[in-house]
Amino acid sequence: MEDDALPRPRGDAASQLAGEDLSPYSQDELENRVALLKAEIERVEAHSSRAAKHRAAADALFKSSGA
Repeated sequence: MEDDALPRPRGDAASQLAGEDLSPYSQDELENRVALLKAEIERVEAHSSRAAKHRAAADALFKSSGA
C-alpha cells in the first residue's frame, strides 16, 4: 500500500527516459516510442486539467464561504 504523504522518489520514469541512450533503437522502435510518449503527454495534460478545475472549484467554495 502506497502512502501519499511520503515524498516521491527522485529519478522518476520521465527523468530516466530522458537520460536513456537511444542509439540501440531501430527507426520503428523510435517511432513507437514517440507515439507512446505523445499518448502519455495527452494523459498527463488531461489529468492536470481535471486537477486544476477541481482546485478552482475548491478555491471558489472556500472563498465564497469564508468571505
